[in-house]
Amino acid sequence: MKLLVATKNQGKLREIRSLFASQGIEVVGLESLADVPDVIEDGDSFAANASKKALEISCLANCLVLADDSGLVVPALDGAPGIFSARYAGEGATDTQNNLKLLGELRVIPHERRQAYFCCVMALADPQGRCRTFEGQLHGRLIDELRGDQGFGYDPLFLVSEYGKTLAELPLEIKNRISHRGKALSLLLPVIKSDDPWMVDSSFLRSAAT
Repeated sequence: MKLLVATKNQGKLREIRSLFASQGIEVVGLESLADVPDVIEDGDSFAANASKKALEISCLANCLVLADDSGLVVPALDGAPGIFSARYAGEGATDTQNNLKLLGELRVIPHERRQAYFCCVMALADPQGRCRTFEGQLHGRLIDELRGDQGFGYDPLFLVSEYGKTLAELPLEIKNRISHRGKALSLLLPVIKSDDPWMVDSSFLRSAAT
């Protein structure tokens, strides 16, 4: 089975490919298509943005499409950076620029209030306009320095208490097992492998993804 994922983010593609590798699912990104327009992410939630990307690319490519919208939520910063995680420091910002902005915002936040969580919503859509979403979360806290080089985005600042390491310090196989993206994909997998993904009820799995 081949699955088109509506992203050019190589970090996301690497994680998704690793998660699907043992399932007989070949993952391809938007680089496999020519002249794909950027989808404007103007939704007010991760689910809205993921659904919009999946539906638009599915209609364009005329195939089943998986889209991901994810980000970091810091309650002490009123939920920021949230859906603006990829452009927290401005349009076209690098991971380093986003992390430095976040560190600046955290200076006035006491360490005991630096809880945060990653949220990932996966949207599966087909050319007929049908769409389903799957959400996973990973809770932790933020630290004062960048640690590790195995991840991307805010991974170097996000401490996973269970391991005493940041996401960027953990091997990919461990990150995939515990991450927000891994949890969302664990809900998606039995659905996408079914004969009719629009009829499978995955609600019994959702408690494990938060």
